[in-house]
Amino acid sequence: MSILLSGSGESFLRFISVLLIFVFVLAITYLTTRWMAGYTKARSNNKNLKVIETIGVGANKYVSIIEAGTKYLVISIGKEEVNILAELTRDELKDFSFENEMPVTINKESFQEILDKFKKKK
Repeated sequence: MSILLSGSGESFLRFISVLLIFVFVLAITYLTTRWMAGYTKARSNNKNLKVIETIGVGANKYVSIIEAGTKYLVISIGKEEVNILAELTRDELKDFSFENEMPVTINKESFQEILDKFKKKK
C-alpha cells in the first residue's frame, strides 16, 4: 500500500528535508570552524616569536615588526618571500602597548547566547 501525497504535501516534505540538510551543513561548518580556531591558537602559542605590528603596503605585501627572542626585526612579507629589512633595539620602538595586551582567548559562548546579545542590540 503506497501513500500518495498531494502536491502541497510533497512540497512540504521537500522543504523540511532541505531545511534539515541546511541545518546539518551549518552545524558541521560551525564545529569545523571552532576546531580550526582551537588548532590555530594552539599552534600559534609561541613563547619566542610574536608579531608586534603589521601594516599593508600593497596587494599581498606587508611590513611587520616581530619580536624574536630579545630582538626586534622589521621584515617585509610578499607573496612568495620574506626579507629582513632592519633590526631594531628596544629604545628605537615608540609604542609598547603590545606588552599590555591580554592573550587572545576563544569565546566559549554558545551560538544562542551570541544571537540573543545581537537581538538585544537591535
